Amino acid sequence: MSEAVASAAEYRGSRRRWAFLAAALVIAVLPYVLTGGYWHTNLTICAINVLLALGLDFILGYAGQLNLGQSAFYGLGAYVSTLLISNLGVPFWGAFIAGVVFAGLSGVVLALFAVRLRGHYLAIASLGFAVIVHQILLNWISLTQGPLGIYAIPPPAAIAIPGLPAISFRNPLALFYLVAGFALLVYFLLDQLVRSPIGETLTAIREDEISAASLGINATAWKVFAFGIGAAVGGAAGCFYAPFVGTLVPDAFFITESFSILAMVIVGGVGTLIGPVFGAILLTLLPELLRGIGDLRLVVYGLALTLVVLFMPGGLVQAWRLIRARFSPPAFSR
Repeated sequence: MSEAVASAAEYRGSRRRWAFLAAALVIAVLPYVLTGGYWHTNLTICAINVLLALGLDFILGYAGQLNLGQSAFYGLGAYVSTLLISNLGVPFWGAFIAGVVFAGLSGVVLALFAVRLRGHYLAIASLGFAVIVHQILLNWISLTQGPLGIYAIPPPAAIAIPGLPAISFRNPLALFYLVAGFALLVYFLLDQLVRSPIGETLTAIREDEISAASLGINATAWKVFAFGIGAAVGGAAGCFYAPFVGTLVPDAFFITESFSILAMVIVGGVGTLIGPVFGAILLTLLPELLRGIGDLRLVVYGLALTLVVLFMPGGLVQAWRLIRARFSPPAFSR
């Protein structure tokens, strides 16, 4: 029995490794399939949204905490890194680390105050946090420039590799590879995390917090941990967003962004990691693919979201499992 279990675990590990290699290959090839600046821009937006969806899915899907403040962490990462670069001349990667850490600590602080709340009470508290952060970004004009915005944000410095041409991130293609590669790395790390005893602990808290507490699990500490990790990932997305767009205005981080990120997670499949990845890609590209039908695209977009929530609550992952079960050959037992 133990050999069979070990063999099955080795098979799953091998399959995941091949899946990561396939994902890396897709990232490498995709910009040469979807050519042109327009598609390269959309692909970079997809990669940023994948980061946002992964961060929220870790909080919602594994710790069971309905967080509607992801737009706040997104904005904090963007503004902290940009202000350090613009005002203090900090190199991009130093500012990136500072933005990620600041967003993560903000998630920890929010969790310490709101972690005892559940369900819609937690959602309202986190939404209130997002509103507060947006108002600070909008009205602290002496620091953030408020509605006037911050312009001419430089991209990350070029990377010089001995014997090869320098990689300039002023090139949209290079910036896409940077963001998409980082998103793949984050996915790999979170995948390892949720398959470890930490992931099992968070799942136990999500399923039944009282039973988890009876086993000696400190639910409060682990919820704070999940909030911190999810917020840090959202902050990382903000750090990449600023040099990608080149301009920062507070309205880019309005509370509606939190609902968009939540939609990506729900459409993809909550608590699956891979589902939110495809949900983010679908909900980023779908409006662009429907642009040819004018304002009617908004109706089609909203209708598609409604149908998924009503008839496929497990999202794209549930749909894939149903299709696979439908067309897989039946198993026969002797």
